[in-house]
Amino acid sequence: MEKRKVAFYTLGCKLNFSETSAIGRQFEESGFEKAAFEDAADIYVINTCSVTDHADRKCRKVVKEALKHNPEAFVAIVGCYAQLKPREIAEIPGVHAVLGAAEKFQLVETLAGFQKPAAGQPGHVFASPISEATEFHAAHSYGDRTRTFLKVQDGCDYSCSFCTIPLARGNSRSDSVQSVVERVQKLAETSVKEVVLTGVNLGDFGLQGPERERRENFYDLVQALDEVEGIERFRISSCEPNLLSDEIIRFVARSKRFMPHFHIPLQSGSNKILGLMRRRYRRELYAERVKLIKEVMPHACIGVDVIVGFPGETEEEFLTTYQFLNDLEVSYLHVFPYSERENTLAPTLPGRVQDRHRHERTTQLRSLSEKKKRHFYEQHVGLETAVLFEDDVTNGQMEGFTPNYIRVTAKYDPLLVGELKHLRLSSVNSQCLMEAEELGIEVFQH
Repeated sequence: MEKRKVAFYTLGCKLNFSETSAIGRQFEESGFEKAAFEDAADIYVINTCSVTDHADRKCRKVVKEALKHNPEAFVAIVGCYAQLKPREIAEIPGVHAVLGAAEKFQLVETLAGFQKPAAGQPGHVFASPISEATEFHAAHSYGDRTRTFLKVQDGCDYSCSFCTIPLARGNSRSDSVQSVVERVQKLAETSVKEVVLTGVNLGDFGLQGPERERRENFYDLVQALDEVEGIERFRISSCEPNLLSDEIIRFVARSKRFMPHFHIPLQSGSNKILGLMRRRYRRELYAERVKLIKEVMPHACIGVDVIVGFPGETEEEFLTTYQFLNDLEVSYLHVFPYSERENTLAPTLPGRVQDRHRHERTTQLRSLSEKKKRHFYEQHVGLETAVLFEDDVTNGQMEGFTPNYIRVTAKYDPLLVGELKHLRLSSVNSQCLMEAEELGIEVFQH
């Protein structure tokens, strides 16, 4: 008997990708065959995001594309947007089931023997109030790339005025150190060489059990993972500056396996705007974190999240952020124009910034990011380092990453996929990719 096929599409963050992969394994363990999205799958699962703009439009478009491949397919929607707007999503033509945060990991069981709604009827909704999303569900991506995104924490107890994630994912909760170590030990038995630790508020790791007791902390986890044999590299995906402690930074500096790469959300370089955003730090603390990282790891890569056009951000406030970032020793920026979200405080604040100003400020900071990134890369020309190559191939070229997250381009060679190669970084090309040399002979050219 031919296996039924299931295909997935993921919108949003690395955490979503890890959860999609985990749900995919549940389907495979239940006898389904995982298919490419463009194949005629029997079931399509779309994992949605509430952070990116136009969530509704993107969801509708993916549903429409899925039904082009198989008009008779069953379509299920999960993820953050599914928790926030389940009834609205259920009205999208072609959607048969919507599952919220507390239900998405029971998708296989929910769909067993499930019947499609009658033609013209909305999809069925399985979405409890977010207060019921109290259990931690382990997840990791596997088989998609050389790196594995490992979920160790979920939810958030913060109440930033622009953010819907606590409404979509619930309160902060975590795996245990022992469980994470055991999961990583199993990954070490596979071809995985790099593990990226992910979570909604990763630095808040440690709240466990029904009572959400703080039994451990992120520093405990980092120390334990550094002792796991068989994994070449660990990365910390993103960590709030107030939770990225000095002891964590100093530990990474002397670590055997944690890479000198940090992604630290800033959101604004203006203390006034940080206050309006309800962030739990000020720019002075952020600058201290960057300074310490560069003192103990001069080659470290530091990425920054920034939001522009937040209510109350005058031109002067924006220039304060621009100058702050320009002066910091950071390596690249992820820049987002502020976007209003329902059920958040920010849209009620005075001083709305016109859309054209949001766009202009986004463009300016993205240009600054390109300059920062190129400068960071050029500082490393001539350095000998190890590059871990991915299995993505575009126009005959493959790419890999140094420990400090410099992207290196190379002519495709199947023997390099998933391998660590010691190279000398030689030049930065027009696409801001690093080219490299092997044994003094230039063989990896774009």
